[in-house]
Amino acid sequence: MQRYPMTPEGKIALEKELQHLKTVERPRITQAIAEAREHGDLKENAEYHAAREQQGFCEGRIQDIEGKLGTAQVIAVKDLEQNGRVVFGVTVTIENLDTEERNTYKIVGDDEADFKINKISVNSPIALGLLGKKEGDEVKITTPQGEVEYEVVSVEYL
Repeated sequence: MQRYPMTPEGKIALEKELQHLKTVERPRITQAIAEAREHGDLKENAEYHAAREQQGFCEGRIQDIEGKLGTAQVIAVKDLEQNGRVVFGVTVTIENLDTEERNTYKIVGDDEADFKINKISVNSPIALGLLGKKEGDEVKITTPQGEVEYEVVSVEYL
């Protein structure tokens, strides 16, 4: 069985989403289906079909979250050996050696990733290229824009 890495914060967020789906969304959708049924003919009842579609999405997401939580490998970066290497959960600053542009990213699980707030998935090309590296290491990473060379500036276990 494949383990699903996530931070403690990511686990809490998934648990909250699951709770919301089960206690708020599922009953709301069930009520919408019941109300739509009261309108009569289900073949041409757009409200009924829309509610059933919402129900499918909701139940699918519930199953997805339950599966991820069931195989979760919660990794608290503060509990890891701080040996200066890039691992899941660290905050890493890298510098593009061509443009000298610096970026700081936190390496997180797939569901936690949000590039807008500099959280990248452990399965992203950048994270995969950085894993195991330490401060001062140079690494070539293949991105959608081509191959880019970076230097690891800092690794923080926050």
